[in-house]
Amino acid sequence: MSGLKVKMLKQKWSQFWQRRRLRYSQQNPQHKGSLFWKGQGDRFQLPRFLTAMGFGLLLTWMTTGLTACLPVGASTPIEVTLVSFAVTRAAYENIIPQFEAKWQQEHGQTVSFSRSYGGSGSQTRAVIDGLQADIVALALALDVDKIQANGLIQPGWEDRTPNRGIVHQSVAALVTRPGNPKNIQTWQDLAQDQIQVVTANPKTSGGARWNFLGIWGAITATGGDETAALNFTTEVFKHAPVLPRDAREATDVFFKQGQGDVLINYENEVILAQQNGQELPYLIPNVNISIDSPITLVDEYVDKHGTREVATAFIEYLFTPEAQREFAKVGFRPVNPTVSQEFAAQYPKVDRLFTVQDLGGWSKVQKQFFADKAIFDQIQANVGKR
Repeated sequence: MSGLKVKMLKQKWSQFWQRRRLRYSQQNPQHKGSLFWKGQGDRFQLPRFLTAMGFGLLLTWMTTGLTACLPVGASTPIEVTLVSFAVTRAAYENIIPQFEAKWQQEHGQTVSFSRSYGGSGSQTRAVIDGLQADIVALALALDVDKIQANGLIQPGWEDRTPNRGIVHQSVAALVTRPGNPKNIQTWQDLAQDQIQVVTANPKTSGGARWNFLGIWGAITATGGDETAALNFTTEVFKHAPVLPRDAREATDVFFKQGQGDVLINYENEVILAQQNGQELPYLIPNVNISIDSPITLVDEYVDKHGTREVATAFIEYLFTPEAQREFAKVGFRPVNPTVSQEFAAQYPKVDRLFTVQDLGGWSKVQKQFFADKAIFDQIQANVGKR
């Protein structure tokens, strides 16, 4: 209740008792000097503690009465802040209105979403620097771990989220020139002398780390050892004369600048581009990495904002067939088995699909491949000597 309303109630309460006291003094003059008499003519006044107690009771009664008159389930509108990586926008713009309507119907409460989309690495830094996200949906679990390391997400977030937080998937795609003039069919073709490869720099692009691991795992997932994987990956990067800063720049280098014979990209990016009218010839290697995209609550902020219940419900809704279909429509491989069957024709089966966990998990992968002086830096040093 606002301060103005409380002040008005106090005034009305005081006026009410003044009238009652005046009537009482006129009818009972013998009570002058009693507990209620303050010696000012015929004016009586209750002691302050009784006045305050009475006003408190009146205020409680009015508040309770007003609450009881509200419709069942009605409550204050609530806003949830979702921070996600850029290419998820098309899916969430369809999913969010569905959830808002569902929540309103089931809880009688209006929920709205503030959305922020951008590169996964940039979004991660923004949250760490103070962007108060209730939910983060990022391109790789390593980015979630960085937010956790800054104390904003509690450890064990994977265990508190369905499917260990992986809300949708993709795989690596090889985008070729029209007609595929170099007849590129597998990862191994990228090491041929006449092939030029375009991929972003895995030191600066989270997406490019998936590309690097796809190349490396093409050897280790088919029985090769790490020495063979190192030699093959070095050979591929020998054929990548430039390493753009991020996936968008890599796409511009390939299409706008006309460099390279093959662009390593996400399957979902290619499908979305096709839906927007851009024809991209591509193929999906039969040995591939599962590009797993996580979602989780940001514990620090859901508790600060009082949004934990609705944010948790939203994340759970994302795993329902209704939401999973929206992801599938815009290029993401659904994690719901029923929806996966529905979209089987759109997403070709990968014969050998491996994960980051097969490579030891993100903590090991980061140290082994992408830390300073780790394997990628060693590859670049060797390539530079040739």
